[in-house]
Amino acid sequence: MSLPLDPRTFMARAIELSRLHMEAGEGGPFGAVVVKDGVIVGEGWNRVTSTCDPTAHAEVTAIRQACASLASFSLQGCEIYTSCEPCPMCLAAIYWARLGRIYYANDQADAAAISFDDAWLYREVALPLPDRSLPLTQLMREEALAVFRAWDAKADKIRY
Repeated sequence: MSLPLDPRTFMARAIELSRLHMEAGEGGPFGAVVVKDGVIVGEGWNRVTSTCDPTAHAEVTAIRQACASLASFSLQGCEIYTSCEPCPMCLAAIYWARLGRIYYANDQADAAAISFDDAWLYREVALPLPDRSLPLTQLMREEALAVFRAWDAKADKIRY
């Protein structure tokens, strides 16, 4: 019988990725790994500045790699280890990917102390739509609803 791996092993890898790729100038100091059954199936690090992609956070890139590795859009049964508490975007991606647990090292306050403050975004998404700083304007709802109705009636759709 094999003993389960210490979660610190996976966290150490996430932290190592954050340091290696931060020092290489690829982005901010963030790293993440996705683990299934004690095996790393996806690794990611912050690539925002090196790829000019504001969504290329460590957790998102790790999720993308894990999904490709497993050939699945669902990471149910997996865990994510991240060097910092996920921002709202990454947290949403983790929920959408159906990961079962989040382990994190640094927290929101630690990130804010080095100018990665996402508290404003947590506050913003909790506001009613008209009160948000980014204006939202609804257009062509009926036309878009027609596509939703077609999806709802589609017999061969893949639910996710």
